[in-house]
Amino acid sequence: MSNLTVAILAPPDYAKDLGKKGTASDITFYNLKKGDATVTFIEPTRYPEKLSSLFYAVSLSDRIILVVDEINAAFGECVLMLQSAGKSTGWLILKNYISPDQIAPLIKGTVLEHYELLEEDMVGIREKMLEISVKQTAHQKSHEGAGKGIVPVDAHFNVKGVGVVVLGSVAQGSIKKHDMLRVLPTDKTAQIRSIQKHDDDAESAVTGDRVGLALKNIESEDLDRGFVLTTDPAVQHANTVTGRAQLVKYWPAPLKEGMVLYAGHWMQFLPTRLEKTVVEGDWRMPTLTLTMEKDLVYLPGARIVLHYLEGGKLRVVGSMIIQ
Repeated sequence: MSNLTVAILAPPDYAKDLGKKGTASDITFYNLKKGDATVTFIEPTRYPEKLSSLFYAVSLSDRIILVVDEINAAFGECVLMLQSAGKSTGWLILKNYISPDQIAPLIKGTVLEHYELLEEDMVGIREKMLEISVKQTAHQKSHEGAGKGIVPVDAHFNVKGVGVVVLGSVAQGSIKKHDMLRVLPTDKTAQIRSIQKHDDDAESAVTGDRVGLALKNIESEDLDRGFVLTTDPAVQHANTVTGRAQLVKYWPAPLKEGMVLYAGHWMQFLPTRLEKTVVEGDWRMPTLTLTMEKDLVYLPGARIVLHYLEGGKLRVVGSMIIQ
């Protein structure tokens, strides 16, 4: 069994007819299961008020369903977020007589240009996503031993008789019961006592799986959303990172040193100061040095999405590849 995670960018509660409601906070999970096939739908519950809500839903997802019922600022912001996050696989559901011709010029040159049109048929959507999950499972079973495991934390709590439980999705590689994990960006370690996937006990989990991990040797107060549990020695953390950025085409002017941006990566959404900017040629492709009060956890070469919360209607700045 493996899991397909799909972000539903749509009016509130759109996904309630796609799966059974699960954990709800600034993002809401809906779970669908049929035999060995499982699908997790995620809605950005607090968006557009909180841009981080949209980032988290997009960041966690393998694929995207974008429901377009109005061509407005939120639609434009979703397009920029998906482009900056590099989410190249998804579907568009057009409502209120919006035609493909109307949105074609708005998504030209973006990842959404390759999204397929999807009929608004909830039964059909469920079946299609389950079918993709089955195919993904067959592929992942042949690769499930590949790579060390990385699990960004999106929730944590104490369960009576169990202890500390963490909820998250396997971002890369695989984990198994009894693995010893580094808890980054701290210097602590924890051991996996047990793994659950969609309320079923499991011996292991692979990329894309939505997991609940019961942990030993750590307390809930030692954890926070955005922390990363990993067996991969390549995962690093630092409060200063440098990389080549790509600003969205609508960004009006070069970035200035001293600006406060927000860096999004995995389940992290951290305020960061633009310490240094170097422009060689195109100002939309600067080399940036960012500093943060809290360490960012990442793999070398990782893509982070840059946000500017004082930007009014334009809050997505672009992306940066960490050197």
